[in-house]
This record gives sequence, C-alpha cells and structure tokens, in this order.
Amino acid sequence: MRLEPRPALSRTMAVASPVIALALTIALGTALFILLGKDPIAGLGVFFYEPIRSVYALTELALKSTPLILCAIGLSVCYRSNVWNIGAEGQLLAGAIAGGGVALYVTTIGGTDLGRWVIVPILLAGVSGGMVWAGITAFLRDRFHANEILVSLMLVYVAQLLVSYLVFGPWKDPLGYNFPQTKMFAPETLMPIIVQGSRLHAGFPLTLALVVAVWIFMFRTFVGYQLQVGGMAPDAARYAGFAARRGLWISMLLAGATAGLAGAMEAVGPLGQLTPHVSPGYGFTAIIVAFVGRLHPVGCVFAGLLLSMLLIGGELAQSRLGLPNALTGVFQGLLLFSLLGCDTLIRYRIRWSR
Repeated sequence: MRLEPRPALSRTMAVASPVIALALTIALGTALFILLGKDPIAGLGVFFYEPIRSVYALTELALKSTPLILCAIGLSVCYRSNVWNIGAEGQLLAGAIAGGGVALYVTTIGGTDLGRWVIVPILLAGVSGGMVWAGITAFLRDRFHANEILVSLMLVYVAQLLVSYLVFGPWKDPLGYNFPQTKMFAPETLMPIIVQGSRLHAGFPLTLALVVAVWIFMFRTFVGYQLQVGGMAPDAARYAGFAARRGLWISMLLAGATAGLAGAMEAVGPLGQLTPHVSPGYGFTAIIVAFVGRLHPVGCVFAGLLLSMLLIGGELAQSRLGLPNALTGVFQGLLLFSLLGCDTLIRYRIRWSR
C-alpha cells in the first residue's frame, strides 16, 4: 500500500473527510469504553445524545460553544495568514480581566446611569484587553523577529498568573469565605438572557453575527484576499506588494479581539464574577475547532458545536459513569488525528500493489 499524489484535489474527500473522521472517532471511542469496562452505548450516549436531548440541553450546548466559536474564527484568520497564534487562551483571559474589571468597578460604585447599556463598555473593554495581549506577540514578532508560537504560548501562563494574583489579592471578595474570586457582579452588568429558564445569553447571536462579519472580511474584501495570499504564497504576496507586517498585525489583533470578547462574555455571562477557572481551556480547544472547521468561519460554528458536545459529554461521563475528566481530551485528540489522517486523502490516494 502506498500513497500516490492526486492530479487534483479531491472534492469528494474534502466533503467526506469530516464525516469519516467523526465515524472513526465514534468507533475508537466505542473500543475505548469496552477496554475501560463501561457500556459503550451508555458512554456514547452521554457524549452524543445527552447534550441535545432537550431544549435546555441545546441552550447549554450553544452557551458552551460561544467562546469556542469566537476564539476559533480569530485563529482561523491567523492560520490562513500563516501567523501561528497559539495564545488564544491568554488573550481570552486578558479580555476576562479587562471586562471583569469594568464590571467590578460598576458593581463597587453601586450601579450606573447607563442601565443595561453598561454591557457595551464592558464588552469593549474585553475586546481591548485581548487586542493588547495579542499585540504584545505581534510587536515582538514584528520588531525582534521573535517566534509567535512560543511568545503567544508563554503569555498564556502570564495571563493565568495575573488572574490568580487579582482574585487572590486586590480583587478578592472580602465576604467570599476566603475563596479566590471577586464579588458577584451587579445584575445590570451581566449579559442579557435570551431564553428564559436557561443560561443562554445574547452572546450567542452576537457570535453568529461576528461569524458572518469575519466571513465577509476574509472572502469578500481586498484586505482579506491579501491575508490569504500572504499565507498561501508569501513570495507571490511580496511580489504583489502585499505587506507581511500589515497581515501580521491585522490577523493578531483580530484574533485577540474575538478571544478577548469571549473572555469578557464568560466573566459577565454564566459566571457573573472573575475566578481562576474563568476558562477551562477554551483557547486551546479552539485550535482544534479551527482546524476541524477547515479554517472557515461557518465551519467553525459546526466544529464548535461538536467540540462543545464532547466537553459536556466529558462532564457527564464523570458524574454518571465514573470516568476521568481526561476522557474529554482523549475524544478531542481522536477527532483531530482522525481528521488529519482523512485529510491526507484529499491530496493523495491509496494504491495497492503486489
């Protein structure tokens, strides 16, 4: 058996690859449950049925997917531009700090004359925080030719330590029984709920609107075309006069903005306060979402919903089946490696010979 290059990319495999990868993930997951001594039907049920079994479950699925989709669409722009931003988690935390700080200030002074409109400066603060954090990476890459992979990744741990410092120190709730958390934010600072009886807030439709905006930017504007050419053919982009420096800053700041917005919405959304666990790793999971979604904004929506099912399923598997939390990461890894393997068949075909 050998891989032979195709004369042209296979459109059939491009469409079938995600479906085959999901089927392989389910098959490997079934084998894993059997090896662990668990009922595979029950195991697959908590991952692929429980998250969609009711209206409330669907709202939780949409809520969980919101930060994943936001981070993924920004990362998709970076990766299409050949800018390898691995620090969406840190940019999300920076947005949570900035947005949560504004919400905490409003709560401390006892309200505001803006009423519900105070959510706008809170979200803008989150966007600004994420852009500043991403801008550090862009500056070091632009000015000193530092590797953006290492810089953006290391800044994640700086952001985590900064969150811990704030919630253990100056922002700690004095009436919080010594728990590392801020006081609960005032009701007017929280994201509006759009489905009564659930936790789903206005951030989800806002995310879908941003998906459309990023799609228009990437595929219907000249700047988006420049970014894609710079990513696929840097030499051709330089010959055409497209500035690589400009592409670096645009893609990094856009990714920081979407990740920062996700962080702010987490702080003033389902949590209602700032804690060290404001993100369970959304920024890292969003890297998988971006690639499963084919680095396309619309694809990131479906990939975000799929990865959200795995996150929710992992939580249910702990409580109902007694399985470790690491199983969620195992399923994510199986899905990603299955997809990467199947994507090989887009450019190559299998040949059997004696």
